[in-house]
Amino acid sequence: MALPLEISQKQYEKELLRLQTELVLMQEWIVAEGRRLIVVFEGRDTAGKDGVIKRIVAYLNPRTCRIVAVPTPSERERSEWYFQRYVAHLPAAGEIVLFDRSWYNRAGVERVMGFCTEAEYEEFLRFCPEFEQALVNDGIMLVKYWLSVSDREQERRFDNRLTDPRKRWKFSPIDLQARARWVDYAQAKDVMFERTDSESSPWYVVEADDKRTARLNLISHLLSIVPYEHLDKAKTVKLPPRQSRKYERPSRLTERLVPTRYQVDEH
Repeated sequence: MALPLEISQKQYEKELLRLQTELVLMQEWIVAEGRRLIVVFEGRDTAGKDGVIKRIVAYLNPRTCRIVAVPTPSERERSEWYFQRYVAHLPAAGEIVLFDRSWYNRAGVERVMGFCTEAEYEEFLRFCPEFEQALVNDGIMLVKYWLSVSDREQERRFDNRLTDPRKRWKFSPIDLQARARWVDYAQAKDVMFERTDSESSPWYVVEADDKRTARLNLISHLLSIVPYEHLDKAKTVKLPPRQSRKYERPSRLTERLVPTRYQVDEH
């Protein structure tokens, strides 16, 4: 479906709902076929990764779709093989895993902030393509997105985080360094693309200055590259009749009811 260059809020919501319906159908196919899907979301701070992930999972079954946001490693985890923390979250048959940032932390924030050594960084760039090729060879569908945001738009979103108490938790000291080291991060991203973009595991770039169109474009693209099919739903589910035997329930006065502070206005 071709979209106009500019869409209204109403058009956006209608198209998003259509795409979210397709995501449910995609998940049904993945579960039925026992497929495994990994989607990696990377990009600068404020690029909109959280927002698009929330729209993707809005109607999906959380039993077979997981969001993975690996926290700062503990002392023990720092001594592990670098990829070990991420391997533990890989999908089994019929599962979707969405990585809100991923093993590419080593090529980005760890590289720029000096959280890894030069040797560790080079080993990551050498081995990462082999790691991802192994995933693909094992039948895992691996999709990698980079959400691209401009300097000006990032600054506007940072200002919004600082003034909005609902978003203030998203701002961290590392974010300040992200602004201060804009060029360093740009260079790290370019090297990362050069060393880890391949035919079997390519990077897809999403222009994300406008959050609404970025979400639609990304979800639409994801649906286009996963070879799912609409399953035959000819067999309809019929609700069984409710039990007819009599049962006298205890008085509601015996229950701890939540106070009714709000109610629907019927007029």
